Amino acid sequence: MFEIDPAFLATSEPLGELSLCHARLQADARYPWIVLIPRIAGARELEDLSAPDLAALMAEVVAAGRAVRAIGPPVEKLNVAALGNVTPQLHVHVVGRRAGDPAWPGPVWGHSLAEPYAADALATAVGRAKRGLGL
Repeated sequence: MFEIDPAFLATSEPLGELSLCHARLQADARYPWIVLIPRIAGARELEDLSAPDLAALMAEVVAAGRAVRAIGPPVEKLNVAALGNVTPQLHVHVVGRRAGDPAWPGPVWGHSLAEPYAADALATAVGRAKRGLGL
């Protein structure tokens, strides 16, 4: 049975269910950032997905990119990654980047501690992300 790794529950906010993935907003106010977690029990690598599921995942990554742009601030570059070194459950990060953000031009992972959203900013980001994803 599919279960979300507790690490995601501690570091992100739920957005909803897409056709393949559970979508979450990463709880770091410095970056518009969505995490997609395919609802496939035991999946750790992209190769664990069927061809139709891989196609669905790519479509959802593109949709998440649009949603990340909707969250703001303006995004110059989308970073997409499926790392899994810390949390092995298959997941894909879609992160909005811009020159001058705290980690630019390096990766966001391991750069510094996340900055939590203020309550009103979190509600706005979640609403924009949901609308961007069509949820």
